[in-house]
Amino acid sequence: MKILVTGATGLIGRAACQMLVKEDHQVVVLSRHPEAAKSLTGSNAFRWEAEAEAPPREAWEGVDAVIHLAGEPVTARWTNEQKRRIRDSRVIGTRNLVAGMKESGNAPKVMISGSAVGYYGNRGDEVLNESSDAGAGFLSEVCLEWEAEAARARDLGVRTVNVRIGVVLSPSGGALEKMLTPFKLGLGGRLGGGRQWFPWIHIDDIAGILRHALITPAISGAINGVAPGIVTNEDFTRELAAALHRPAFFSVPEFALRILMGKMAEVVIASLRVVPQVALETGYQFKYPNLRPALETLLTK
Repeated sequence: MKILVTGATGLIGRAACQMLVKEDHQVVVLSRHPEAAKSLTGSNAFRWEAEAEAPPREAWEGVDAVIHLAGEPVTARWTNEQKRRIRDSRVIGTRNLVAGMKESGNAPKVMISGSAVGYYGNRGDEVLNESSDAGAGFLSEVCLEWEAEAARARDLGVRTVNVRIGVVLSPSGGALEKMLTPFKLGLGGRLGGGRQWFPWIHIDDIAGILRHALITPAISGAINGVAPGIVTNEDFTRELAAALHRPAFFSVPEFALRILMGKMAEVVIASLRVVPQVALETGYQFKYPNLRPALETLLTK
C-alpha cells in the first residue's frame, strides 16, 4: 500500500513508519519540516502547515491509506496559548487534512486518526471501553472535536478509525524517558494518591494497533490503544522501581502537582480504567499485554 503519514517525526510516528517500511509499504510523509522528516523516516516528504492549509494535491497521488498522528504535545504547561495550540493542531489540522482529501479527488480507502484516552475524562474505577461516553474537561473536549473532524472523511467513503492512545512507553522518548532519571536516582514515587488507573501501552503495540486498524475492515470508529494489563499509578511506580532495582519511597501530593504543572496536572491525576475491547475482539495479539515484561524489554534496549 501507499500510505500517507502525518506526525511521522513524533514518537509514535517514527515507530509506525519504521514498521511500514519494513513491510515494504510505500510511505509518504506530510511535515512542517520535510527534509528532517525525510532523513528520519527515509520516506518521501511534502511540506504541510497543518493549521494553515490543506496538504498539497501532489501528496495524494496513488495514496491508499492515511495514518494521521500530527498534534502539539500535551506535556508542556497549559497556558492559554498552549491550550490553543493543542486544540488547533488537532482540530483544525484534521479539518484541513480531510479538506485536502476532498480537493484531491483521490480519497484513500481508510484513515487511521490519532485520538487519546483523555476522551473519557477522570472516571475513577469505572471500566471504560470504546462505547463509553466522553468525559468532561479540556482534553475530553479536544478529543470530541478532533474525532468529529476525522469523521467528516466518512462522507467521502473513507473507513475512519480513531485510535484513543494511552501513555506510550518507549526507550527513546515520551513518559518513560522522563521518569527514568528520578527513578534511577532513587527519587521516584507515585503521583498523587497513586490509586488512579494508568492506561499504558508498549511502543511496539501502539504501532501494531495502528497496523491492525489499517488492515482490518471490520474496525471503524474508536479503538483503544492501551494494554489489557492496566495498573494503578502506584502499581506502575512499584514495577518500574523493581525493574531498575531502586526504591520508590517518595510521592508527589496532588496539591504539589497542581502548583508545579498547573492545569496540565489533570493528565497525571486522572484515573482512566480503559480496556482495549475492540482490539481484543478483532483479534489483535498484544506483544506486551502485561507491565513487567514490557518494562524489562524496554529497559534493556
